[in-house]
Amino acid sequence: MPAGSTTSRDAWWRNGVVYHIYPRSFQDSNGDGIGDLQGIRSRLDYLLDLGVDAVWLSPVYPSPMADFGYDVADYCAIDPRFGTLADFDELAASLRARGLKLILDFVPNHTSIQHPWFLESRRSRDNEWRDWYLWRDPAPGGGAPNNWLSQFGGPAWTFDPHTGQYYCHSFLKEQPDLNWRHPPVRAAMYEAMRFWLRRGVDGFRLDVIYCVVKDELFRDNPPNPEFAAGMAPALRLLSTCTADRPEVQDIVAGMRRVVDEFGDDASARVLIAETYLPIDRLAAYYGREADGSLRGAQLPFNFHLIGTPWQAAAIDALIRDYEAMLPEGAAPNWVLGNHDRSRIATRAGAAAAPLAAMLLLTLRGTPTMYYGDEIGLSDVPLAAEDVQDPWEKNEPGFGHGRDPVRTPMPWSAAPEAGFTTATPWLPLNADWPRRNVLEQASEPGSLLQLYRRLIALRRSHPALNDGAWKSLGVAGNTLAYARQSAGERIVVALNFSADEVALSAHWLADCGRVLLSSHPDRTADLPDTFCLRPNEGVVLGT
Repeated sequence: MPAGSTTSRDAWWRNGVVYHIYPRSFQDSNGDGIGDLQGIRSRLDYLLDLGVDAVWLSPVYPSPMADFGYDVADYCAIDPRFGTLADFDELAASLRARGLKLILDFVPNHTSIQHPWFLESRRSRDNEWRDWYLWRDPAPGGGAPNNWLSQFGGPAWTFDPHTGQYYCHSFLKEQPDLNWRHPPVRAAMYEAMRFWLRRGVDGFRLDVIYCVVKDELFRDNPPNPEFAAGMAPALRLLSTCTADRPEVQDIVAGMRRVVDEFGDDASARVLIAETYLPIDRLAAYYGREADGSLRGAQLPFNFHLIGTPWQAAAIDALIRDYEAMLPEGAAPNWVLGNHDRSRIATRAGAAAAPLAAMLLLTLRGTPTMYYGDEIGLSDVPLAAEDVQDPWEKNEPGFGHGRDPVRTPMPWSAAPEAGFTTATPWLPLNADWPRRNVLEQASEPGSLLQLYRRLIALRRSHPALNDGAWKSLGVAGNTLAYARQSAGERIVVALNFSADEVALSAHWLADCGRVLLSSHPDRTADLPDTFCLRPNEGVVLGT
């Protein structure tokens, strides 16, 4: 039974599995080499069979595509590359018919330089739209107003000769930052959210929400004492004045009030906040109110598994720290990869991908999967002429181009992997004739089958679905933890090493059989001496 079908209106986002789709790369339906909404709709039965509960779409709004949709030109429409509003409505209806939720990417920090708001704002200094963006005079000696840096290279300021002022952009110069201190901006953005909520959207992922407010006095950012040669240039300054400002919390609370307008007795709407922040700062985004309630984002994204060393002790410490940090009543969440960071099969190695799946899907809270991880896609190397990512083009050589993790989904061994009938917008993974959905769907021991079994196991066992988490400790490079609910206790043991290891006897207490192993030939029997093979994970129960 889908997690969202339980009696709790919050169950779908508290315990359900979220599947992240990068629309350009999922399925092309019209032969232009770019994925689209009808393509996604044609693959919904695959997602249903996989067992996920919700689908999160990266932006599909009209855009000049300077940053592939994260430069929005209209918050209340669909880019023709992806389809029409009618296509969106059909997709939303098809998801609902299958009991699946729909989460839409929302981009509040900036618009496209082609958005009508910005076109009006730059007409003149006294234009009524001027304060919708961050405009400043040049510094007294000329040049940018302060030392703020763009995350995509160079200053965070671009001079506009027509009006003689600079505008702020935290990312590309084609992505001017909105002024969230200006009440009409808040009102317009909240109304854009309502537009999609009225169309049946179940929530939003809030892009770089922690950056939406800048220092009111526009003071310089201080130098980063840990900056070293080889790091991205933007990291030479601490983002004290440009990110995680206290005023952000009021904006998040306002967004929460908007989505709460559309909740009902059966299902709440959800906010998922993109927060690349230390663990101790994530707590603020849950939005603790004076009465003790949590009225911020229900799920401030926890990306720490992406950057934590792939070692048992480091991961155990991360989970402990995160669980201890969570406010009372808050829901945890876990992410192994996304459209901005290297895939787990590359970071940890292909042999560790099944172990990673077991970790993600047995921890407490909401796991988010990134499309293709379930078949073990790794980063796809690109020739220089194939690079599309503006970040890589602005700062080549720093290894932060995002194209390698955005390549098309390989569905079969058919031409162009069944993704398109044209040339794909990015090259396919070189092993697509063997690493594809159809191939793995027919292999009982494939990674795809493991993901299906893990999701089904998590759904059928209360301890895995919403039970408590308790560390059982680390032995060498092996980690174990228990998941427990009323009447059920399950133990998860994960061997992060390349060696065979014997499980500690106390970890096996009260366990009578193997419910699932990342190695498909493992039987349910519990031997007297239980040894985990290299990169093996097991779920043990009674």
